[in-house]
Amino acid sequence: MSVPQPDAETPLQKVARSMGQSDRLAWVMKRAGEQRTAMFNESWIGLAVLLVVAGLLARQNSLSLLAALLFVIVGISWAWNRLALAEVEYERRFSESRAFAGETVELAISLTNRKFVPLAWVYMDDRVPNKLDVQNARLGASDQQMLDSLAHLTAARWFERVTWRYPVHCRHRGFYFLGPVRVRSGDIFGLFSSGITIATLTRLIVYPRLIPLPELGFPGKHPFGERRARQTLFEDPSRTVGVRDYHPDDPFRRIHWKATARHSQLQVRVLEPSVVPQLAVFLNVSTFEKHWHGTDTALLERMITVAGSIADHAVRQRFAVGLIANGSVPHSDQSLKVMPGRGPNQLLKILEALAAITGFSTANFSQMLLVESSRLAWGATMVVVSCVVNDALLGSLVRLRDAGRRVALVSLDSTFNGETIEGIIVHHLDPDLIDVEDPGVWAELEDSEQ
Repeated sequence: MSVPQPDAETPLQKVARSMGQSDRLAWVMKRAGEQRTAMFNESWIGLAVLLVVAGLLARQNSLSLLAALLFVIVGISWAWNRLALAEVEYERRFSESRAFAGETVELAISLTNRKFVPLAWVYMDDRVPNKLDVQNARLGASDQQMLDSLAHLTAARWFERVTWRYPVHCRHRGFYFLGPVRVRSGDIFGLFSSGITIATLTRLIVYPRLIPLPELGFPGKHPFGERRARQTLFEDPSRTVGVRDYHPDDPFRRIHWKATARHSQLQVRVLEPSVVPQLAVFLNVSTFEKHWHGTDTALLERMITVAGSIADHAVRQRFAVGLIANGSVPHSDQSLKVMPGRGPNQLLKILEALAAITGFSTANFSQMLLVESSRLAWGATMVVVSCVVNDALLGSLVRLRDAGRRVALVSLDSTFNGETIEGIIVHHLDPDLIDVEDPGVWAELEDSEQ
Protein backbone atom coordinates (compact mmCIF):
# COMPACT_ATOMS: atom_id res chain seq x y z
CA MET A 1 0.00 0.00 0.00
CA SER A 2 3.07 2.20 -0.05
CA VAL A 3 2.74 5.11 -2.45
CA PRO A 4 5.99 6.77 -3.59
CA GLN A 5 5.98 10.54 -3.41
CA PRO A 6 8.57 12.76 -5.09
CA ASP A 7 10.69 14.78 -2.68
CA ALA A 8 10.08 18.51 -2.67
CA GLU A 9 12.47 20.82 -4.50
CA THR A 10 15.13 22.23 -2.21
CA PRO A 11 15.14 25.94 -1.33
CA LEU A 12 18.51 26.29 -3.08
CA GLN A 13 17.04 24.91 -6.30
CA LYS A 14 13.93 27.09 -6.11
CA VAL A 15 15.90 30.31 -5.63
CA ALA A 16 18.53 29.46 -8.24
CA ARG A 17 15.92 28.49 -10.84
CA SER A 18 14.12 31.83 -10.46
CA MET A 19 17.27 33.93 -11.09
CA GLY A 20 19.18 34.89 -14.16
CA GLN A 21 22.73 33.72 -14.72
CA SER A 22 24.45 36.91 -13.48
CA ASP A 23 22.26 37.21 -10.38
CA ARG A 24 22.63 33.50 -9.78
CA LEU A 25 26.45 33.69 -9.68
CA ALA A 26 26.38 36.61 -7.24
CA TRP A 27 23.87 34.84 -5.04
CA VAL A 28 25.71 31.53 -4.82
CA MET A 29 29.00 33.28 -3.99
CA LYS A 30 27.31 35.10 -1.13
CA ARG A 31 25.50 31.93 -0.06
CA ALA A 32 28.67 29.87 -0.06
CA GLY A 33 30.40 32.22 2.32
CA GLU A 34 27.83 32.05 5.12
CA GLN A 35 29.07 31.15 8.61
CA ARG A 36 32.75 31.23 7.59
CA THR A 37 35.47 30.28 10.02
CA ALA A 38 39.17 30.36 9.20
CA MET A 39 42.59 29.43 10.50
CA PHE A 40 43.71 32.53 8.64
CA ASN A 41 43.93 35.78 10.63
CA GLU A 42 45.77 39.12 10.64
CA SER A 43 49.02 37.52 11.83
CA TRP A 44 49.42 35.88 8.44
CA ILE A 45 49.37 39.30 6.76
CA GLY A 46 51.84 40.60 9.31
CA LEU A 47 54.14 37.65 8.62
CA ALA A 48 53.98 38.24 4.87
CA VAL A 49 54.77 41.97 5.29
CA LEU A 50 57.63 41.13 7.65
CA LEU A 51 59.09 38.71 5.08
CA VAL A 52 58.89 41.37 2.36
CA VAL A 53 60.64 43.97 4.55
CA ALA A 54 63.26 41.47 5.69
CA GLY A 55 63.91 40.42 2.10
CA LEU A 56 64.39 44.03 0.95
CA LEU A 57 66.66 44.92 3.84
CA ALA A 58 68.75 41.76 3.56
CA ARG A 59 68.52 41.77 -0.21
CA GLN A 60 67.28 38.20 -0.11
CA ASN A 61 64.96 37.53 -3.04
CA SER A 62 64.00 34.19 -1.56
CA LEU A 63 62.25 35.91 1.36
CA SER A 64 60.33 38.16 -1.02
CA LEU A 65 59.35 35.14 -3.13
CA LEU A 66 58.21 33.34 0.02
CA ALA A 67 56.05 36.31 0.97
CA ALA A 68 54.57 36.47 -2.56
CA LEU A 69 53.87 32.72 -2.43
CA LEU A 70 52.14 33.20 0.91
CA PHE A 71 49.93 35.94 -0.58
CA VAL A 72 49.09 33.70 -3.55
CA ILE A 73 48.19 30.74 -1.30
CA VAL A 74 46.00 32.92 0.88
CA GLY A 75 44.25 34.37 -2.17
CA ILE A 76 43.63 30.96 -3.74
CA SER A 77 42.39 29.58 -0.43
CA TRP A 78 40.03 32.50 0.09
CA ALA A 79 38.56 32.21 -3.43
CA TRP A 80 38.31 28.40 -3.15
CA ASN A 81 36.45 28.69 0.12
CA ARG A 82 34.07 31.29 -1.32
CA LEU A 83 33.16 28.86 -4.12
CA ALA A 84 33.30 25.63 -2.13
CA LEU A 85 29.58 25.39 -1.26
CA ALA A 86 28.29 27.11 -4.38
CA GLU A 87 26.25 24.81 -6.65
CA VAL A 88 26.34 22.01 -4.08
CA GLU A 89 23.14 19.99 -3.74
CA TYR A 90 22.22 17.69 -0.86
CA GLU A 91 19.34 15.29 -1.44
CA ARG A 92 17.54 12.64 0.60
CA ARG A 93 15.12 10.18 -0.96
CA PHE A 94 13.24 7.19 0.39
CA SER A 95 12.42 4.31 -1.92
CA GLU A 96 8.87 4.60 -0.49
CA SER A 97 7.52 7.66 1.29
CA ARG A 98 4.93 5.52 3.10
CA ALA A 99 5.41 2.16 4.79
CA PHE A 100 3.86 -0.08 7.41
CA ALA A 101 5.42 -0.83 10.77
CA GLY A 102 7.76 -3.77 10.37
CA GLU A 103 8.70 -3.00 6.76
CA THR A 104 12.11 -1.87 5.49
CA VAL A 105 12.67 0.98 3.03
CA GLU A 106 15.85 2.35 1.48
CA LEU A 107 17.22 5.80 2.26
CA ALA A 108 19.44 7.30 -0.46
CA ILE A 109 21.53 10.39 0.40
CA SER A 110 23.34 12.20 -2.41
CA LEU A 111 25.81 15.07 -2.55
CA THR A 112 26.27 16.66 -5.97
CA ASN A 113 28.98 19.19 -6.88
CA ARG A 114 27.69 21.07 -9.94
CA LYS A 115 30.71 23.25 -10.73
CA PHE A 116 34.28 23.08 -12.01
CA VAL A 117 35.82 23.74 -8.59
CA PRO A 118 36.30 20.41 -6.75
CA LEU A 119 35.50 19.91 -3.08
CA ALA A 120 38.70 19.08 -1.22
CA TRP A 121 36.60 18.00 1.73
CA VAL A 122 32.98 18.31 2.79
CA TYR A 123 31.36 17.31 6.07
CA MET A 124 27.60 16.77 6.39
CA ASP A 125 25.73 16.49 9.67
CA ASP A 126 22.10 15.44 9.12
CA ARG A 127 19.31 14.97 11.66
CA VAL A 128 17.48 11.62 11.81
CA PRO A 129 14.72 10.57 14.26
CA ASN A 130 16.15 8.03 16.68
CA LYS A 131 13.03 5.85 16.37
CA LEU A 132 14.08 4.99 12.81
CA ASP A 133 16.51 2.11 12.63
CA VAL A 134 19.00 3.35 10.00
CA GLN A 135 21.24 0.35 9.46
CA ASN A 136 24.97 0.46 8.54
CA ALA A 137 25.12 4.20 9.24
CA ARG A 138 27.40 6.43 11.35
CA LEU A 139 24.94 7.65 13.96
CA GLY A 140 25.80 9.75 16.97
CA ALA A 141 24.14 11.91 19.57
CA SER A 142 22.87 15.33 18.48
CA ASP A 143 22.03 18.54 20.28
CA GLN A 144 18.29 17.90 19.83
CA GLN A 145 16.12 15.54 21.79
CA MET A 146 14.83 12.43 19.96
CA LEU A 147 17.16 13.11 17.00
CA ASP A 148 20.41 11.40 16.06
CA SER A 149 23.25 12.80 13.99
CA LEU A 150 23.97 11.10 10.65
CA ALA A 151 27.45 12.22 9.56
CA HIS A 152 29.32 11.92 6.26
CA LEU A 153 32.83 13.09 5.35
CA THR A 154 33.95 12.90 1.73
CA ALA A 155 35.50 14.76 -1.21
CA ALA A 156 33.98 15.39 -4.62
CA ARG A 157 35.50 16.16 -8.01
CA TRP A 158 33.95 18.61 -10.44
CA PHE A 159 30.43 17.64 -11.51
CA GLU A 160 30.53 14.50 -9.36
CA ARG A 161 27.73 12.92 -7.32
CA VAL A 162 28.43 10.86 -4.21
CA THR A 163 25.61 8.62 -2.94
CA TRP A 164 25.11 6.63 0.24
CA ARG A 165 22.34 4.03 0.62
CA TYR A 166 21.01 2.72 3.92
CA PRO A 167 18.25 0.21 4.75
CA VAL A 168 15.79 1.76 7.22
CA HIS A 169 13.74 -0.61 9.34
CA CYS A 170 10.45 1.02 10.32
CA ARG A 171 9.89 -0.37 13.79
CA HIS A 172 7.20 2.00 15.02
CA ARG A 173 4.36 3.96 13.43
CA GLY A 174 4.66 7.72 13.15
CA PHE A 175 5.41 10.77 11.03
CA TYR A 176 9.18 11.12 10.70
CA PHE A 177 11.07 14.15 9.36
CA LEU A 178 14.74 14.04 8.40
CA GLY A 179 16.68 17.29 8.49
CA PRO A 180 17.90 19.96 8.58
CA VAL A 181 21.45 19.19 7.46
CA ARG A 182 24.57 21.26 8.20
CA VAL A 183 27.14 21.22 5.41
CA ARG A 184 30.72 22.47 5.90
CA SER A 185 33.60 22.67 3.45
CA GLY A 186 36.69 24.77 2.70
CA ASP A 187 39.90 25.09 0.75
CA ILE A 188 42.51 22.41 0.20
CA PHE A 189 45.04 24.08 2.51
CA GLY A 190 42.70 24.21 5.47
CA LEU A 191 43.03 27.97 5.95
CA PHE A 192 39.34 28.79 5.46
CA SER A 193 36.09 26.94 5.97
CA SER A 194 32.43 27.86 5.52
CA GLY A 195 29.14 26.22 6.35
CA ILE A 196 25.46 26.43 5.50
CA THR A 197 22.33 24.89 6.96
CA ILE A 198 19.85 23.42 4.46
CA ALA A 199 16.46 23.40 6.15
CA THR A 200 14.72 21.09 3.66
CA LEU A 201 12.93 18.23 5.43
CA THR A 202 12.19 14.76 4.05
CA ARG A 203 9.08 13.00 5.36
CA LEU A 204 8.43 9.32 5.97
CA ILE A 205 5.01 8.10 7.13
CA VAL A 206 4.91 4.76 8.92
CA TYR A 207 1.42 3.31 9.25
CA PRO A 208 0.49 1.00 12.12
CA ARG A 209 0.69 -2.69 11.35
CA LEU A 210 -2.54 -4.24 10.04
CA ILE A 211 -3.49 -7.73 11.22
CA PRO A 212 -6.39 -9.83 9.81
CA LEU A 213 -9.23 -9.90 12.32
CA PRO A 214 -9.25 -13.72 12.68
CA GLU A 215 -5.60 -13.53 13.82
CA LEU A 216 -6.63 -11.00 16.47
CA GLY A 217 -9.28 -13.37 17.78
CA PHE A 218 -12.43 -11.99 16.14
CA PRO A 219 -14.92 -14.72 15.21
CA GLY A 220 -16.85 -15.06 11.95
CA LYS A 221 -16.92 -13.07 8.75
CA HIS A 222 -19.04 -10.23 10.15
CA PRO A 223 -17.87 -9.71 13.75
CA PHE A 224 -19.80 -6.45 14.10
CA GLY A 225 -23.13 -7.51 12.64
CA GLU A 226 -24.55 -7.75 9.13
CA ARG A 227 -22.81 -5.84 6.38
CA ARG A 228 -25.91 -4.42 4.73
CA ALA A 229 -27.85 -1.48 6.07
CA ARG A 230 -31.23 -2.13 7.60
CA GLN A 231 -33.02 0.26 5.28
CA THR A 232 -32.68 0.25 1.49
CA LEU A 233 -35.16 2.92 0.48
CA PHE A 234 -33.37 3.87 -2.74
CA GLU A 235 -31.00 2.20 -5.17
CA ASP A 236 -28.05 3.60 -7.07
CA PRO A 237 -28.62 3.11 -10.85
CA SER A 238 -24.89 3.57 -11.54
CA ARG A 239 -23.89 0.54 -9.42
CA THR A 240 -24.90 -2.93 -10.66
CA VAL A 241 -24.05 -5.70 -8.21
CA GLY A 242 -25.55 -8.63 -10.14
CA VAL A 243 -28.42 -9.96 -12.25
CA ARG A 244 -31.50 -12.08 -11.58
CA ASP A 245 -34.49 -13.48 -13.46
CA TYR A 246 -37.11 -11.07 -14.73
CA HIS A 247 -40.37 -10.60 -12.80
CA PRO A 248 -43.51 -9.02 -14.31
CA ASP A 249 -43.35 -6.07 -11.90
CA ASP A 250 -39.76 -5.14 -12.91
CA PRO A 251 -39.45 -1.91 -14.96
CA PHE A 252 -38.42 -2.34 -18.59
CA ARG A 253 -35.28 -0.17 -18.17
CA ARG A 254 -33.87 -2.69 -15.65
CA ILE A 255 -33.46 -5.41 -18.29
CA HIS A 256 -29.82 -6.45 -18.77
CA TRP A 257 -29.71 -7.31 -22.48
CA LYS A 258 -26.25 -8.90 -22.55
CA ALA A 259 -27.09 -11.19 -19.63
CA THR A 260 -30.41 -11.96 -21.29
CA ALA A 261 -28.60 -13.09 -24.44
CA ARG A 262 -26.25 -15.30 -22.42
CA HIS A 263 -29.00 -16.96 -20.38
CA SER A 264 -31.60 -17.08 -23.20
CA GLN A 265 -34.17 -15.59 -20.86
CA LEU A 266 -34.89 -12.12 -19.54
CA GLN A 267 -32.49 -10.93 -16.86
CA VAL A 268 -32.65 -7.68 -14.88
CA ARG A 269 -29.93 -5.75 -13.07
CA VAL A 270 -29.68 -5.87 -9.27
CA LEU A 271 -28.70 -2.41 -8.06
CA GLU A 272 -26.73 -1.53 -4.95
CA PRO A 273 -28.68 0.28 -2.21
CA SER A 274 -27.89 3.99 -2.09
CA VAL A 275 -28.02 3.85 1.71
CA VAL A 276 -24.40 2.73 2.17
CA PRO A 277 -23.70 0.96 5.48
CA GLN A 278 -21.45 2.98 7.75
CA LEU A 279 -18.98 1.87 10.40
CA ALA A 280 -17.26 4.31 12.75
CA VAL A 281 -14.31 3.21 14.87
CA PHE A 282 -14.16 5.03 18.22
CA LEU A 283 -10.68 4.84 19.75
CA ASN A 284 -9.99 5.63 23.39
CA VAL A 285 -6.29 6.54 23.69
CA SER A 286 -6.37 6.59 27.50
CA THR A 287 -4.49 3.61 28.88
CA PHE A 288 -5.20 4.42 32.52
CA GLU A 289 -8.45 5.50 34.13
CA LYS A 290 -6.72 8.64 35.47
CA HIS A 291 -4.90 10.59 32.78
CA TRP A 292 -2.18 11.83 35.15
CA HIS A 293 -0.91 8.25 35.55
CA GLY A 294 0.75 8.59 32.14
CA THR A 295 0.58 6.33 29.09
CA ASP A 296 1.26 2.64 28.68
CA THR A 297 2.86 3.02 25.25
CA ALA A 298 2.89 -0.71 24.52
CA LEU A 299 -0.84 -0.98 25.17
CA LEU A 300 -1.53 2.18 23.14
CA GLU A 301 0.28 0.73 20.12
CA ARG A 302 -1.78 -2.44 20.35
CA MET A 303 -5.04 -0.48 20.46
CA ILE A 304 -3.99 1.55 17.43
CA THR A 305 -3.16 -1.68 15.56
CA VAL A 306 -6.59 -3.08 16.42
CA ALA A 307 -8.36 0.13 15.33
CA GLY A 308 -6.49 0.20 12.00
CA SER A 309 -7.16 -3.49 11.39
CA ILE A 310 -10.89 -3.00 12.00
CA ALA A 311 -10.97 -0.06 9.58
CA ASP A 312 -9.12 -2.12 6.95
CA HIS A 313 -11.60 -4.99 7.39
CA ALA A 314 -14.57 -2.63 7.08
CA VAL A 315 -13.21 -1.10 3.87
CA ARG A 316 -12.82 -4.58 2.39
CA GLN A 317 -16.45 -5.24 3.34
CA ARG A 318 -17.43 -2.07 1.44
CA PHE A 319 -18.50 -0.05 4.46
CA ALA A 320 -18.27 3.72 4.58
CA VAL A 321 -15.61 3.86 7.31
CA GLY A 322 -14.59 6.60 9.73
CA LEU A 323 -12.38 7.10 12.78
CA ILE A 324 -13.07 9.22 15.84
CA ALA A 325 -10.63 9.33 18.76
CA ASN A 326 -10.10 11.37 21.89
CA GLY A 327 -6.42 11.70 20.96
CA SER A 328 -4.70 14.36 18.92
CA VAL A 329 -1.81 14.79 16.53
CA PRO A 330 1.40 16.48 17.80
CA HIS A 331 1.16 20.22 18.46
CA SER A 332 -2.65 20.12 18.49
CA ASP A 333 -5.30 19.93 21.20
CA GLN A 334 -8.20 18.95 18.93
CA SER A 335 -9.69 15.46 18.93
CA LEU A 336 -8.98 13.42 15.84
CA LYS A 337 -11.93 12.89 13.48
CA VAL A 338 -12.18 11.26 10.07
CA MET A 339 -15.88 11.09 9.26
CA PRO A 340 -17.20 7.97 7.48
CA GLY A 341 -16.72 7.91 3.72
CA ARG A 342 -16.06 5.61 0.78
CA GLY A 343 -13.54 7.66 -1.15
CA PRO A 344 -10.57 5.88 -2.75
CA ASN A 345 -8.20 7.41 -0.16
CA GLN A 346 -10.44 6.94 2.88
CA LEU A 347 -8.34 4.14 4.38
CA LEU A 348 -5.14 6.13 3.80
CA LYS A 349 -6.64 9.09 5.67
CA ILE A 350 -7.48 6.84 8.60
CA LEU A 351 -4.05 5.19 8.62
CA GLU A 352 -2.30 8.56 8.43
CA ALA A 353 -4.37 9.77 11.38
CA LEU A 354 -3.44 6.65 13.36
CA ALA A 355 0.22 7.07 12.40
CA ALA A 356 0.29 10.57 13.89
CA ILE A 357 -1.96 10.16 16.94
CA THR A 358 -0.46 10.56 20.42
CA GLY A 359 -1.54 9.25 23.79
CA PHE A 360 -2.60 12.72 24.96
CA SER A 361 -6.31 12.57 25.79
CA THR A 362 -8.24 15.65 24.66
CA ALA A 363 -11.75 14.75 25.85
CA ASN A 364 -13.73 12.50 28.14
CA PHE A 365 -14.26 9.42 25.99
CA SER A 366 -17.62 8.37 27.48
CA GLN A 367 -19.10 11.81 26.84
CA MET A 368 -17.54 12.05 23.39
CA LEU A 369 -19.33 8.84 22.36
CA LEU A 370 -22.73 10.40 23.07
CA VAL A 371 -21.88 13.70 21.36
CA GLU A 372 -20.33 12.25 18.19
CA SER A 373 -23.03 9.60 17.70
CA SER A 374 -25.47 12.33 16.68
CA ARG A 375 -23.25 13.15 13.68
CA LEU A 376 -23.45 9.62 12.27
CA ALA A 377 -26.10 8.10 10.02
CA TRP A 378 -28.83 6.35 11.97
CA GLY A 379 -27.94 2.86 10.76
CA ALA A 380 -24.19 3.28 11.37
CA THR A 381 -22.32 0.70 13.42
CA MET A 382 -20.25 2.15 16.27
CA VAL A 383 -17.20 0.03 17.16
CA VAL A 384 -15.56 1.15 20.42
CA VAL A 385 -11.91 0.17 21.00
CA SER A 386 -10.71 0.76 24.56
CA CYS A 387 -8.37 -0.73 27.13
CA VAL A 388 -10.24 1.03 29.95
CA VAL A 389 -13.76 -0.36 30.45
CA ASN A 390 -15.42 1.34 33.42
CA ASP A 391 -18.94 2.11 34.55
CA ALA A 392 -19.00 5.44 32.70
CA LEU A 393 -18.14 3.79 29.37
CA LEU A 394 -20.62 0.95 29.86
CA GLY A 395 -23.32 3.47 30.79
CA SER A 396 -22.74 5.39 27.54
CA LEU A 397 -22.90 2.17 25.51
CA VAL A 398 -26.19 1.18 27.14
CA ARG A 399 -27.66 4.62 26.43
CA LEU A 400 -26.68 4.33 22.79
CA ARG A 401 -28.18 0.85 22.62
CA ASP A 402 -31.44 2.05 24.18
CA ALA A 403 -31.56 4.85 21.62
CA GLY A 404 -31.50 2.28 18.82
CA ARG A 405 -27.81 2.50 17.89
CA ARG A 406 -25.80 -0.51 16.71
CA VAL A 407 -22.89 -0.75 19.14
CA ALA A 408 -19.91 -3.10 19.48
CA LEU A 409 -17.22 -3.03 22.16
CA VAL A 410 -13.66 -4.26 21.60
CA SER A 411 -12.00 -4.46 25.00
CA LEU A 412 -8.27 -4.77 25.74
CA ASP A 413 -8.88 -4.29 29.47
CA SER A 414 -7.41 -7.22 31.41
CA THR A 415 -9.71 -6.45 34.37
CA PHE A 416 -12.85 -6.69 32.22
CA ASN A 417 -14.00 -10.30 31.96
CA GLY A 418 -15.77 -9.82 28.65
CA GLU A 419 -19.24 -10.36 30.07
CA THR A 420 -22.08 -10.19 27.59
CA ILE A 421 -24.28 -7.12 27.49
CA GLU A 422 -27.69 -7.56 25.95
CA GLY A 423 -27.95 -5.80 22.59
CA ILE A 424 -24.22 -5.01 22.44
CA ILE A 425 -21.58 -7.10 20.64
CA VAL A 426 -18.59 -7.55 22.97
CA HIS A 427 -15.15 -8.83 21.94
CA HIS A 428 -12.35 -9.21 24.49
CA LEU A 429 -8.79 -9.33 23.12
CA ASP A 430 -5.63 -10.33 24.97
CA PRO A 431 -3.10 -7.50 24.35
CA ASP A 432 -0.15 -9.86 24.84
CA LEU A 433 -1.24 -11.86 21.78
CA ILE A 434 -1.18 -8.84 19.45
CA ASP A 435 2.10 -8.95 17.55
CA VAL A 436 3.62 -5.47 17.42
CA GLU A 437 7.14 -4.29 18.15
CA ASP A 438 7.19 -3.03 21.72
CA PRO A 439 8.09 0.67 22.12
CA GLY A 440 8.29 0.21 25.90
CA VAL A 441 6.13 -1.09 28.69
CA TRP A 442 5.32 2.23 30.31
CA ALA A 443 6.25 5.85 29.83
CA GLU A 444 5.09 9.06 31.34
CA LEU A 445 3.33 11.48 29.05
CA GLU A 446 6.00 13.80 27.62
CA ASP A 447 5.09 17.40 26.93
CA SER A 448 7.66 17.43 24.13
CA GLU A 449 5.55 15.01 22.11
CA GLN A 450 2.51 17.27 22.12
